[in-house]
Amino acid sequence: MWREISPGKWQGVIGHKVWTLTQDESHLHYTIYPKTSDDEVCTNPKAKQKTKRTNKIDVGQEKSEAVLKDYFRLDFSLEKLYSDWKKADFNFRLLCHEFAGVRMLNQDPVENVFSFICSSNNNIKRISMLVERLCQLYGTKISTLDGTTWHSFPTVSSLAAEGVEETLRAQGFGYRAKFIHKSAQMIMERGGEAWLHSLRSLSYEDCHAELMSLHGIGAKVSDCICLMSMGHLSAIPVDTHVFQIAARDYLPHLRSCKTLTQKVYCEIGDNFRKVFGEYAGWAHSVLFSADLKRFENMKSQGNHPSQDKQAKRQKIKHNCAK
Repeated sequence: MWREISPGKWQGVIGHKVWTLTQDESHLHYTIYPKTSDDEVCTNPKAKQKTKRTNKIDVGQEKSEAVLKDYFRLDFSLEKLYSDWKKADFNFRLLCHEFAGVRMLNQDPVENVFSFICSSNNNIKRISMLVERLCQLYGTKISTLDGTTWHSFPTVSSLAAEGVEETLRAQGFGYRAKFIHKSAQMIMERGGEAWLHSLRSLSYEDCHAELMSLHGIGAKVSDCICLMSMGHLSAIPVDTHVFQIAARDYLPHLRSCKTLTQKVYCEIGDNFRKVFGEYAGWAHSVLFSADLKRFENMKSQGNHPSQDKQAKRQKIKHNCAK
């Protein structure tokens, strides 16, 4: 979970350390806590582009930069990806200039699985609160910075321990408490975190199916985890917004559809993959960001969707588990 602690300055946890990040035109600057020998250095976010720095990079800095490059997928050239997607799709060509820096994070599978379980039928503010509470209850304290105490994300074994469900229910997690506890127990029975990480070596279809076998994880959440943690960058999580984008801009025959069935879910994903190729999930996230921003702008300006559109949105039922 990341927080903007001042304009353009972000703090969050990666790999049991607190990172402070800022960015200029050519570099991503970072500070790590607890501090190490490479506590204030910078890396170029543009893949395969030489920097002006001439000082020798030590081993610690190389490791830190490797963590950032992996997390933000900095070895991917956004310029090349956007160029390919613009050639492939007219809609992308119209929207992409407003969202030129969208990157798909490569997050830890454990953190992603349980964070998405917390997201079930929830808003962003409450999801953030639950994830933070989970870390406070079962994570390890890392550091206190400017009055904020940061914790690592809990291990699977800590979430599988006896009494976790009851504690989480008392802390306001509701039915998600059972999903978190049961999924943690299932993962431990299958080999723990090593099993979860091993899913990265499976095909998209097999990885998706294995994730869906866990409590509280349906088709959409499984696709989110495949996309953001398992290296399957063609995975397409389909929610109401993505359904509307698909029906409006790509699959007009779906406009009369009032139910997101498994068949429709797969059709939407397959269509995005046909248009955008092996990185379709990344491209779809740019379109999703653009559509969400457009909707927020309409609301802020008082131009709310018509009653008919609101009614239609409410009628779209998700037969696929979320």
